[in-house]
Amino acid sequence: MARNRKKKGLPVHGWLNVDKPVDVTSTQVVGILKRLFNAQKAGHGGTLDPLADGILPIAFGEATKTVQWAMDADKEYVFTIEWGRSTDTLDAEGEVIRTSDTRPEADAIEQALERFEGEIAQIPPKYSAIKVDGERAYDLARDGETFEIPSRQVVVHEARLVETPDADHATFHVRSGKGFYVRALARDLCDALGCEGHVAKLRRIRVGVMHEDDAIPLAELEAAESREALLVLLLPVEEVLEDVPDVEISDEDAAAIRQGREVMLMPHIVERWREEKNPDPEDRLALAMAGDTAVAMGEIRAGRFQPVRVFQL
Repeated sequence: MARNRKKKGLPVHGWLNVDKPVDVTSTQVVGILKRLFNAQKAGHGGTLDPLADGILPIAFGEATKTVQWAMDADKEYVFTIEWGRSTDTLDAEGEVIRTSDTRPEADAIEQALERFEGEIAQIPPKYSAIKVDGERAYDLARDGETFEIPSRQVVVHEARLVETPDADHATFHVRSGKGFYVRALARDLCDALGCEGHVAKLRRIRVGVMHEDDAIPLAELEAAESREALLVLLLPVEEVLEDVPDVEISDEDAAAIRQGREVMLMPHIVERWREEKNPDPEDRLALAMAGDTAVAMGEIRAGRFQPVRVFQL
């Protein structure tokens, strides 16, 4: 008979808004924090490149069931393009593949940037975590394989030039939807301007409800005096579900839902959910709350809450 493997660590549930430093991978941050919290399970809400810093949402325990909502949330970035050199990775980490003496003026940059706002087609960088025939694109690129990544539709809510501190650099602010790559924007902007360039600096300043003003530097977390001092920093499991309307349920209904059963909702609860939900008739998602405790994500159909993802809190 196969033995049940005992989980290492302790049950820890919730989100942590971490300010990731440069030269550390997102996976390494997860490993560091999993050890600091002595947590059984942890993950991140969207990869941040090693040469980038800023917000890296970390999910523990039951919060990992909501990671997709963090990945799909709107994000904001501040980044700097260094003109004159293009690299194979589209950032400062890569090998220089082309050079140019062309330095675009601010007016030309702003004019070209306008075409990258709204819903646009974007081809992700070859050095990215996109899967191609089951393999990570960056692994194929490092092995020298020849491959193509199809374009995808992404949304750029805002893209503006912040400053041009000198002829060789320009700093930008972008607010985007899911699946957007800053490095791909920099590549395409350089093509539109007829010049070479790469991302020299990149900082993510917002992921959904998580802002840089509230982000905790990784070094500060590592310097915490105790595990208890870290636990009080955790945000609720439902932190990233701000766009999902909640419905109030009783403790009895909560017990039923935790057993995987659907429950009937009071008519006024259903009506309030209809008023708050996404206007898309196909979107029936709701968050069941028993007091201040998230019980489950589910769908509302014919006045009944049908659990899809149950939180064991």
